[in-house]
Amino acid sequence: MAVAIVVYSADRVRANIIGRSLGQRRREAAVFESFYPAREAVLKNPPDFLIYESLRGSPTEWKFFRSFAATHPQTEILYLVGTARKAELTAAGLSAKACLAEELDPERIMVLAEERIRAIEIAQAPPLRKSLLISRGKIRKTVRKAVRRIPLAVALVLGAGVGYVLWSMSGLPRVELLGEYAPLEASKVYSQDNVLLTEYYLERRTFLSSDRIPERVKAAFLAAEDKRFYSHVGIDPVRLVRAFIENIKQGGYVQGGSTITQQLARMLFLKPEKSIRRKIQEIALALKIERRYTKDEILGLYLNQTYFGTRAYGLEAAAQTYFGKTAADLTIAEAAVLAALPKAPSLYSPFRNPERCRERRDYVLMRLLKNGAITAAEYEAAVVTAVPEVFHAPIRKAPYFLDYCRSELEDKFGSRLQTAGLEIVTTLDYRIQEKAEYAVAEGMEDLRARGLDGLQAALVALELGSGRILAMVGGTDYAESQFNRATLARRQPGSIFKPFVYLAALEKGFRPEGAIVYKRLRPVDAETEDPESPSNGNGDGEETETVAIPLRVALAHSLNGPTVTLAYQVGLRTVFSTARRLGIKSEIRPFVSSVLGASEATLLEYVAAYATLATSVRQNPVSIDRVIDRTRPSVWKPQPQGEDVLEPDVRRGICSLLRAVILEGTGAPAGVLGRPVYGKTGTTNDAADAWFVGFDDRVAVGVWVGRDSRAPIGPEEEGRTAALPIWIAFMRNLEGL
Repeated sequence: MAVAIVVYSADRVRANIIGRSLGQRRREAAVFESFYPAREAVLKNPPDFLIYESLRGSPTEWKFFRSFAATHPQTEILYLVGTARKAELTAAGLSAKACLAEELDPERIMVLAEERIRAIEIAQAPPLRKSLLISRGKIRKTVRKAVRRIPLAVALVLGAGVGYVLWSMSGLPRVELLGEYAPLEASKVYSQDNVLLTEYYLERRTFLSSDRIPERVKAAFLAAEDKRFYSHVGIDPVRLVRAFIENIKQGGYVQGGSTITQQLARMLFLKPEKSIRRKIQEIALALKIERRYTKDEILGLYLNQTYFGTRAYGLEAAAQTYFGKTAADLTIAEAAVLAALPKAPSLYSPFRNPERCRERRDYVLMRLLKNGAITAAEYEAAVVTAVPEVFHAPIRKAPYFLDYCRSELEDKFGSRLQTAGLEIVTTLDYRIQEKAEYAVAEGMEDLRARGLDGLQAALVALELGSGRILAMVGGTDYAESQFNRATLARRQPGSIFKPFVYLAALEKGFRPEGAIVYKRLRPVDAETEDPESPSNGNGDGEETETVAIPLRVALAHSLNGPTVTLAYQVGLRTVFSTARRLGIKSEIRPFVSSVLGASEATLLEYVAAYATLATSVRQNPVSIDRVIDRTRPSVWKPQPQGEDVLEPDVRRGICSLLRAVILEGTGAPAGVLGRPVYGKTGTTNDAADAWFVGFDDRVAVGVWVGRDSRAPIGPEEEGRTAALPIWIAFMRNLEGL
């Protein structure tokens, strides 16, 4: 009876990885990505085995599965948890069922899962079958004695043996399917300047055709696994006999006799179990494969399918993982290390057992020397080479940008994103990304030098006209926090909202050189006048005066009173619809405080809106340039949807006002750039958020600085002092690119 398996994770990607990893081992599982269907399923039909990935699970989910474990002891549960919850499980006496999952490792999960599923299978098996599983050796010995004593039994056993072989060979897979072999292959993500940013995969693999595999590498694997590969017909009788004799001497299974062709048949077509039936099937399939395919084709398939440990599948991924280079660049010593691994990747891992790895590598080198594949000098040079010590982790550059791209790619390609070997070219310019990361790091260091610790910052750069995202920084340290403050954090924008008020006024007929007439409290002393006062008189007899403030001055100095008056004159609804037309998608609350930036939105929204101010064309941010699907074959290119939303005169007018911010207002420090730039500072109440968003003739760039807790940045800090210096440093570094 098959083991009933359920997998639940609130994270769709993680649920998919676990479910497909089980499927690769021919384990059928019900996979759930939503809590309530998962709860209903396990309560209605409690499974034999449950995998619960809780890294992003809610407290409600966590409470339910803890309770389920207590009330359903017959269900074996494997918890994939973070550090805090592992401590909680340990305190509850469930530590044996816990596994850290900050970095999802299918290899580790499957080792744990297979152990427990196997135990369940044994427990559920009928008495006779259980005996076979537990005491197979004793039963075989008893049968051998019976055969020697009873001649009739010999004939019966032989007949049964022939029948067993015929039964084992029934229903074999069609080896013709190898002609359509399409392994799970990693999709690669590149910047527009051809820098590899990351890979998405279930199995980290890059397929190599057999003609691209160096001969020295092939020789190393033949020396380690199958030296008569090019002369046998799929099975090696000499090797089988030697392995049989050695196993008898040692009193157990210590040496295998499988050829590379047999190993390929086992990897692609058979379950990972040790049984007589599987061995018969393996031999039959190997013979069929050899009759249909060339030796080089078989060896190429083997080297692309083999697992090398550390989540590396196939030769190319192994070369990258262990040596940080392509398979074409491997030395003979490096090839020998990789050839040493397939026999037992964990046992011979250079990172876990360097001495065993060295011994196994030197064995491969000695076989190469005896086979005449290398010279004595090459052997001597190779054996003194150190085994690898540094794990070359998968590349992950611009991680916040990659997280932003991934959601769009998953919506378009689904699970094929991790399996189809797509080539994804993004809009990111990695040269600009490096400048952005440097500017943010430098700016945060300056703030820390002023005694301001615990701050976060975000930066987004868009190409004018196209809306292509050229750079994105979503926080100060991705390893510490994966929350993308450029695209997910909705914060009050403060005064960077004000240009929408002035734009709406220009569209209503106001002129850039015009003025705002409004009432304010009459100052007792001109030197103590507070130009920020929005008062029109409080109705309690306070004396007011009517003044005319030029639009240029009001925006340049970020005056609240004139801005509110102008908003009332234009109409609040008109102002808010103008902001939405430019690209603000977050909710704008229908109150006058929103005119001064009280309604929350993301940095990316504001950078896109300012890019629209710069070009008249609404900028919809684009992160993917094209996706090349070699298996179809096809190329997918998102279609940018730009629309003219500003009249030319209006655009020139608002740009002149934003230029005044730099020439004579709160953005004056940006004048150090020595070229025309435009923008606006923003600071919220209690200095919880500091902003600067602006543009030149090429890019629109926004910077936000603040605390995740929304506590004040620091005394007397504002957009001019906290965010603008980062913006200036970034824009200066763009010169020459």
